[in-house]
Amino acid sequence: MLLPQHTYHRPDSLAECLDKLAHLDAGSVEGADRLARVQVIAGGTDVIFNMRLRLFQPENLVSIRSLPELQQVETLADGSLRIGAACRLIDLADNPLVCDRYPALKSAIDAVASVHIRNIGTLGGNICLETRCWYTNNSEEWRKGRAGCFKTDCEQCHVIPSSHTCHAINNADTPLALIALDAVLTIQSAGGQREVPIADFYRPDGIEHMDLRAGELLTHVTIPPCTDRTVFIKFTPRRGMDFSLGAVAARCDGTGQDAKKVSIVIGSISTAPVVLDAPCRLLEKQGLSDRAIAGAVAAIRDEMGEVTNLYGRATYKKQIAKTLVRRALVALREQR
Repeated sequence: MLLPQHTYHRPDSLAECLDKLAHLDAGSVEGADRLARVQVIAGGTDVIFNMRLRLFQPENLVSIRSLPELQQVETLADGSLRIGAACRLIDLADNPLVCDRYPALKSAIDAVASVHIRNIGTLGGNICLETRCWYTNNSEEWRKGRAGCFKTDCEQCHVIPSSHTCHAINNADTPLALIALDAVLTIQSAGGQREVPIADFYRPDGIEHMDLRAGELLTHVTIPPCTDRTVFIKFTPRRGMDFSLGAVAARCDGTGQDAKKVSIVIGSISTAPVVLDAPCRLLEKQGLSDRAIAGAVAAIRDEMGEVTNLYGRATYKKQIAKTLVRRALVALREQR
């Protein structure tokens, strides 16, 4: 399927890129209007696919693939690791600064699609991955046989008919590990920059699912030093071919059953990653014993929110989430 007509822009520097985005985004609003005006492209593994499906048809594509300012991996004075958003996933997976310091992030990167996709895809692209739905992520001709939805051209949701918002799902892998690692995103525009904890970057809305305004660009990811135990687990029908049905990233300090600081993040069950609270507080009080883990898993139900039936029945996805959390906590307990 041919791409829709568009103008391709390839700026030579970050400053030129931000000026270009400011000009192209001038007067646009959030949502569909902005997607119709301009899209940022790096590897293009998701953007090009969605353009072929006519999910959005931007007038302009702005490439950041060759911007040298966005391809660096450096250690900062406080020990944090700063990664450019245009760094390829395959390069990060082989980078000793990532592998040695953040094994859960390494696992999350390795879990993204196939090696062919990781050869092209970037960290920023995975963080900004578009939400997906069994309706919208079909061809334009297929969609013409049904009524529209929030993400296309109507005010309805085919997943939860009574809903007043879009329930397209967030399937990105690396954000789960980055949230558990307390990563901070650098977002720049021609007017300046701001720092946003990645845990605050996502919104519970399938359309406006990111805190990214008109003219802005995700440029860097900064990860604080971490000596805690971490783990990332993903469940997918066919590795390297399918998006996950569920994924989890978890982190804790201490050794064995001892844990005073616990983080658990669940993905691919909702429009945004779900950061658990009550199960973590329970584990911090009771440790990682079998009984405490069972209690934490039981407490997940009240915090998962409205689980959609995207690519799997809601009851099945809830069971997947519980199983993944249990496996993650056991894996943390067994780590030295």
